[in-house]
Amino acid sequence: MKIDQKIDSDYESVKITHVGFVDPYGVEGILVMRSVDNKEFHMRAFSGEVAKHITSFVNGQRDTVPTVYNMLEEICEISEMLLVKIKVYESGSVLRANLYFTGKKDVVMRNYRASDAVALASFYNTPILVRKNLLKEKMEA
Repeated sequence: MKIDQKIDSDYESVKITHVGFVDPYGVEGILVMRSVDNKEFHMRAFSGEVAKHITSFVNGQRDTVPTVYNMLEEICEISEMLLVKIKVYESGSVLRANLYFTGKKDVVMRNYRASDAVALASFYNTPILVRKNLLKEKMEA
């Protein structure tokens, strides 16, 4: 994919290492992503429902998929496109993400909620890239 290759040097590939909830009621989600050099990015302040979906997708369970995922999958099939990566970054005080599709045509969907993009990336098992300045040294317990 040719789109945005030079900007990739500002991003680091990460894997989801933990998904949970900030509160005992499961209203607010939290997730931890880690780079290969053991730096972490903690993301919170997103819905517990999205956290539940990410947990299911990471565990390979796709039996309770929200219909919007099926819609997107159908649109991609019809358009012969694939989600190939997402990039998470800060925009002001909120986290946003760009979604990168390739196929007959390269498409970038910009400025979407980071939690939704991470959920899609975990559903499709595509790379998650996080802006390097968001990664922090891993906290020792």
